[in-house]
Amino acid sequence: MELLASLRAAAARTGPAGLEVASAAPFPKTHRAIEERVAAGLHGGFRSTYRNPAAAADVRASFPWAERLVVAYHAYLPAAGSPGRTRPGTGRVARFAVEDHYRPLREALQALARLLRDSGHQAEVLCDDARLADRAAAVRAGIGWWGASTMVVSPRHGPWLLLGSVVTDALFPESTAESQGCGTCTACLAACPTGALIAPGVLDARRCLSAITQSPGFIPEAFRRALGDRIYGCDACLEACPPGRPLLAATPEGAGRIDLAGLLATDDDGLRRRFSHWNIPRRDPRYLRRNALVALGNAGGTGSVAVAAGYLGHDDALLRAHAAWALGRLGGVEALSALRAAAAGEGDPQVAGEIRHALEKKDAPADHLDRSTS
Repeated sequence: MELLASLRAAAARTGPAGLEVASAAPFPKTHRAIEERVAAGLHGGFRSTYRNPAAAADVRASFPWAERLVVAYHAYLPAAGSPGRTRPGTGRVARFAVEDHYRPLREALQALARLLRDSGHQAEVLCDDARLADRAAAVRAGIGWWGASTMVVSPRHGPWLLLGSVVTDALFPESTAESQGCGTCTACLAACPTGALIAPGVLDARRCLSAITQSPGFIPEAFRRALGDRIYGCDACLEACPPGRPLLAATPEGAGRIDLAGLLATDDDGLRRRFSHWNIPRRDPRYLRRNALVALGNAGGTGSVAVAAGYLGHDDALLRAHAAWALGRLGGVEALSALRAAAAGEGDPQVAGEIRHALEKKDAPADHLDRSTS
């Protein structure tokens, strides 16, 4: 008990909102759920815990000596700031990624692990790690309950939590599970812009805007308008969660908006440095530019046509294609002129198809950010 008290005190000094303790026994229900999602294709190609469900649902597969999981949680609102109202020419970032909010959590977990090792115990940090289904661990530890959004929902912090654990052989007393739940509330399902939450607790990652911004390849056209001004992540289901609204209301506006023209003018090294804490496919900045071009088409703004038109001559077909879509969405004489000029010399069949389709959209809506993108 003295050691556990020391861990709680160390966590309080280093940043997390708190910690609780769970048994390191397997999570059979989580194992079955992950396998079901994979079999149904709902994982959308993501790996992480989907890569090895058996390991993710049984930490002892990686650490046979494990007895307990010391689960720490970091509530990142209101410190993360709010993207605020839509502003032309700017893109929106999910609140957890406005800055590296995982950093203080990881530092705290490392401090807890050192304290455990100094006390003669084995300890390893697992944070955003495929060897542990961190939400299952948090629910067992009583930090919150499984939300209809698939997120862990805390009665105090709502879904605005980042999670991490220290696996250890120390036999701490286990925390009590949270007795509350979502009940009949399905506000998050209704709020999802693409219907990615197909049932309470079931997410189709192929439709999830947050997942789409972090996936390689072309953004499916069916989801580009719904993406709105988002360039990384999506907070729609979290914003709709009633337990999280008090924190959301206390969050100041202003952070989390990025100048799209500035991003599109930044070189690869600059983008990698600025957004090093983001999960960018293959660490390739082309996917940030892809997202920004779609956001530009939806957000509009002074000079947006010229910026998108400049990408019609890019050597990357992926970016030319999304620039063509953006120009079709923006519409207007200048956009159509740029598209016609590009069509004459385009040799890539997919890009040429995007240009043809964009030229058919002669009357783009004036209010680029419609209800589906708010």
